[in-house]
Amino acid sequence: MQKLVLAAFALFCATQAFSQTAEVVPECLEQIPCQLGERSYHIKAPDDWDGVTPLPVMLHFHGWGRQGTLIVKHGRISGATRKRGVLLLAPNGRGKTWDFWDSDSADTDFAWDVIEDAAKRFPIDRSKIFVSGYSYGSAMAWRMACDRGQGIHALLAVSGTLRQSEVCETAPENIRHVHGTSDTVMGFPFGPGGDETYPVQLWRDLKGCAEKTELGFYNTTQKDRFRRTEWSCGDGGKVTLDVHPRGHFIPRGWIAQQIDELLTDASS
Repeated sequence: MQKLVLAAFALFCATQAFSQTAEVVPECLEQIPCQLGERSYHIKAPDDWDGVTPLPVMLHFHGWGRQGTLIVKHGRISGATRKRGVLLLAPNGRGKTWDFWDSDSADTDFAWDVIEDAAKRFPIDRSKIFVSGYSYGSAMAWRMACDRGQGIHALLAVSGTLRQSEVCETAPENIRHVHGTSDTVMGFPFGPGGDETYPVQLWRDLKGCAEKTELGFYNTTQKDRFRRTEWSCGDGGKVTLDVHPRGHFIPRGWIAQQIDELLTDASS
């Protein structure tokens, strides 16, 4: 009889716990898209979140031909955010692509609407909003930073830029860009005389960056090795460029490394 009572009590506690959890879990999560008018996006919550603490946010634009369903299960993207207490937002591009070539892109407005909609579902830390992207998605992340950068703490861009002649109105506090010199898809934008610091010339000019520091090489894996150059800027922020000799891909561990460094800087 005692065992029966204990089993019934355990079942009651489990039911109550599930009921309380269900009240705070949004109706859209991971592979189930959040609808936002005629468009949608995906969310990946971090592991071990306490349900209360405001979350840093990383909004990541997918590459051409992809959707947010890939991003929220991508080991080099969501694998980085979920282990670091960061809420991942993955908007879906119309036609599986993005409109980034010209200013005033409707995709920029949509992306900000995604952040605002997610803020209704989760408490977010607005001082730690990161915008990221890969390939065409990286160019879209540049576009968002160019048009609405004042609300972005850091740009984390992988293998894709805007034209360096672009006229930007705003810039995030921190710029971090990685690109391979053998990229043949979104080609590495060499400058005059083969200048390998040219991929971030736009941001250096806009932010008034003068002091350049060569920080040497670092690795995230045995194969993923980068040469880092960093500029301190007149607006108090930084521009960081990581260059590798390989092609068009998301380097393993690169996004995780940037999040770790940015969160450490923010807490110091």
